[in-house]
Amino acid sequence: MKHLSTAPTLTTERLVLRGPERDDLPAFTRFMTSAPSMAAQGETVTAEQAWFGFLAGIGHWQWHGFGFFILVETQTGHPVGRVGLIKHSNWPDIELAWHLFEGAEGKGYATEAAMAVKTWAREALGLYRLSSYIDVGNARSQAVAKRLGATTDGTRAPHEPEAEVWIHTL
Repeated sequence: MKHLSTAPTLTTERLVLRGPERDDLPAFTRFMTSAPSMAAQGETVTAEQAWFGFLAGIGHWQWHGFGFFILVETQTGHPVGRVGLIKHSNWPDIELAWHLFEGAEGKGYATEAAMAVKTWAREALGLYRLSSYIDVGNARSQAVAKRLGATTDGTRAPHEPEAEVWIHTL
């Protein structure tokens, strides 16, 4: 399948991180429209909004030279989530973010993939600092941030008042 972005391919022990492909849209749409993790945060969207979000993710690679990688489990070949770097126009910093599709949580995939993205960000992009904006009630993502070595002082993100700013030093 043809990649729709300029994303490189990264590999870890259990995952291939690659750019989005057309065939990833159904799994992404299911996640965005109905995943319990999205519903718990009040962030589910319509299928049309998911489609626009998928396309915006492709455009993010073109605009910034970075974006979300699709995580593919090497044993099954199935997409299990996405991890990457994002920088929206009104955000103060580049964010390291992760979203695991339903059924992929609790296996260490977010940490494994985010470590690979951090290394790529430092070595390929020359970045030295990333932020993660994590909802104050999202204990699972906070645990991932801690495993990645990120810290927070409780400061809230200016663009998302319910999210704390977690800092990753590369």
